[in-house]
Amino acid sequence: MAARPLAGTLRWVTTADRPAIPVVPADLPALRRRVTAVLVTSQILGGLGVATAVALATILAKDVSGTEALAGLAPTASVIGTAVLSMPLAALMAARGRRPGLVLAYLIGAVGAAVVVAASAVGSFPLLLAGLAGFGAASSANLQARFAAADLAEPQRRARAIANVVWATTIGAVLGPNIAAPAGRSVSGLGIPDTAGPFVWAGGVFLLSALLVAVLLRPDPLLTARALDPGNDASPEGRSLRAGLAAVGASPRARLALVTVAVSHTAMVSIMSMTPVGLGHHGAGIDLIGLVISGHIAGMYAFSPVMGRLTDQLGRLPVIGLSLGLLGCAALLAGTAGPRHAQTAVGLFVLGLGWSAGLVSGSTLLTESVPGASRAAVQGLSDLLSNAAAGAGGAAAGLLMAQAGYGWLNLAAALLLLPPAALALRAIRPGGTAGKTTGSGASAGDGARG
Repeated sequence: MAARPLAGTLRWVTTADRPAIPVVPADLPALRRRVTAVLVTSQILGGLGVATAVALATILAKDVSGTEALAGLAPTASVIGTAVLSMPLAALMAARGRRPGLVLAYLIGAVGAAVVVAASAVGSFPLLLAGLAGFGAASSANLQARFAAADLAEPQRRARAIANVVWATTIGAVLGPNIAAPAGRSVSGLGIPDTAGPFVWAGGVFLLSALLVAVLLRPDPLLTARALDPGNDASPEGRSLRAGLAAVGASPRARLALVTVAVSHTAMVSIMSMTPVGLGHHGAGIDLIGLVISGHIAGMYAFSPVMGRLTDQLGRLPVIGLSLGLLGCAALLAGTAGPRHAQTAVGLFVLGLGWSAGLVSGSTLLTESVPGASRAAVQGLSDLLSNAAAGAGGAAAGLLMAQAGYGWLNLAAALLLLPPAALALRAIRPGGTAGKTTGSGASAGDGARG
């Protein structure tokens, strides 16, 4: 049953498994708060599960495979799983709403965690990689949650809604690695390696996240947004992945947003993944390396509300420019630091800030630059491209590091910023407002409706 108007301002939000739910626009502020609370809570839980398990994933892979050479395949398998599962999950959300897609993603993540535990018990490395690929679905859910926050957000606060959900990841990212050891000890005597213990906990956390979303994320924010904007309530064909690709092709600013998110993510992953090796070459110990990475993570997540406010107040395009500038400065600082560990630490912190600015501003511009009916599909495409590019970038970073060194790696990452910079310059129209948000839901100069 399609959403249909009733009594002027009252509209029905319908799903395939529940009766129609009346939505009154006057109730939207309370609905926005509830949706944000559910998404932030699920993001904290999901981020905690991912961070707890990932902290020991490479060690577990080394133990199961018997060699350090294959240990790096553990995070690669998880990233590939996140990328591959992004599109089918987006297709489900486009057809049925955010809630079914998020629930399924967390459930797949829980199954993946269980497979990892089973693989560690029997010593099967291929099974371990398969489980880690499924585990990546939970990361896909965490990524898609930021778009769910934007579905019902007011145009002038859309970036802040996205940023608040991104910020919630800080809690899991900080707590997760610190509870990995207790999680490992908790399975002692059960025939499960200690390094697999965090995956037992992660599976339980993902199940809790799925239950939370299934019960409390009602009415569905994406279906509600469509019901309140009949012009975006297109036919199923209009919400297909093919329609999403067509929407991106028709919108220069959507292409800019896609490239911005993908490049900022790739540059960040490439530099960050090789920084511990670069620090080690200059005598840094594990404690110092951990401190540098912690500062980097703080830059990524803790300041996302600031990036959201800047995006809403200054506009999408200026903050995209800020992101590219910060990422370029980070590459310069880290690439020329040499034995100056403090400079490397500053560079990695700035790298996190640049990633945060790119993710928030790019995600906001992407949401506004395509028709509402195609948004879920386009957003899934964004996650697919960014994770696939980051996976390839991480692999290439290791080769470049081995052949040329850390400085040349940072130079290569900086060169990646040129395409989005060129697209951003083309998007700025003389005399325009360069993306400052208006109250209509479009962004003046942003081409918010494509």
